[in-house]
Amino acid sequence: MSDNHAVVITTTDSEAAADALARAVVDARLAACVQISAPVRSVYRWEGEVRSESEWQLWIKTAYDRLDELTGFIREHHTYDTPEVLALPVLAGSSDYLAWITEQTR
Repeated sequence: MSDNHAVVITTTDSEAAADALARAVVDARLAACVQISAPVRSVYRWEGEVRSESEWQLWIKTAYDRLDELTGFIREHHTYDTPEVLALPVLAGSSDYLAWITEQTR
């Protein structure tokens, strides 16, 4: 069981924005790794209307104690007014990989 790590999910409106954000959070040591998924279709309500857009999804692997700083960083550097920031706890995983996440976020 691991309660020291999290996966943070966010989306962007372009591949370039996803790549820039991924590189920035890894460079700032707020994440060990970010995976960028090919365009996903998001259907959501915004400003009173239902929209459907292509977005690039980022899966950000981080240490739990970096969540607040990571969330602030995403808000500050994201192109959206209200970016998605969802943190999912890591319940278990390879001890070597989890140790690597911790090491890379220091």
